[in-house]
Amino acid sequence: MSDIKLGIAPIGWTNDDMPSLGGETTYQQILSEVALAGFQGTEIGNKYPKDPAVLKPQLDIRGIRIAAAWHGLHLTTEPYEKVEAEFIAFRDYMAALGADCINVAEQGHTVQGRRDVPIFDGKPTYTDQEWDRLTTGLDKLGERAAEKGLIIAYHHHMGTGVQTTAEIDRLMDATDPAKVKLLLDVGHLLFSGENPAAIVAKYADRIGHVHLKDVRPAIVEKARREKLSFLDAILAGVFTIPGDGETDYGPLLQPVIDAGYSGWFMIEAEQDPAIADPFVQAVNARAYLHDTFGL
Repeated sequence: MSDIKLGIAPIGWTNDDMPSLGGETTYQQILSEVALAGFQGTEIGNKYPKDPAVLKPQLDIRGIRIAAAWHGLHLTTEPYEKVEAEFIAFRDYMAALGADCINVAEQGHTVQGRRDVPIFDGKPTYTDQEWDRLTTGLDKLGERAAEKGLIIAYHHHMGTGVQTTAEIDRLMDATDPAKVKLLLDVGHLLFSGENPAAIVAKYADRIGHVHLKDVRPAIVEKARREKLSFLDAILAGVFTIPGDGETDYGPLLQPVIDAGYSGWFMIEAEQDPAIADPFVQAVNARAYLHDTFGL
């Protein structure tokens, strides 16, 4: 239990898919509020310096560190050699910052950033050939990550070809457990209509990173009914922090804890910062984690 570390992602302050949200916020403010709210770490955001020599002192002075970061892949649509070269460059950046994990997600054919495509109706599916390229490529990238002491955790994501339970199962079955871990994102599972408890029960010992956010069911239904895009659903408030929704994270994550998980519980609830004050959200989320897990 004591090995679990608590973090919060910068996406509540500034949104990578919609940089105009929180566009006026500096990365120094984000890091300061992460630390002030009582978290041990954060993830990489679009405002953060790309030079570790600049970013790391800003982290160190606040007593926090980089836990992980998103890295989009195009294994289904681009040559493996190109994808690997881009991955290695990012891996080296993360290693220089002392990170633990790279959150990978296949971006070939994704609609997550397109406001003209409904998130449910427009979701892509992969061909058998694309699945093979994805899973064999992931195993290789897992080896490249391990060369620098990092792991990769696959981020199932709304609007991509790995979103549903069946798709998660196919990816897990076709990759090496020693090379490819699962990033458990409760909010994306709930948004998609999956059962997070079933995913946890099946893959508790393979989870490499955890993103914690809840959903507002009324907004999920609105997204289905009105055929909203992923980004418009976010603007409508589909996601919120743990403790502000209906999910009880204690029993949900207990199997993960029992399996000896020693990674991060990372708050990652993207909302419009003009509506949901990021620092208030951070403080409330931190209090929920303390009350729920004693951390």
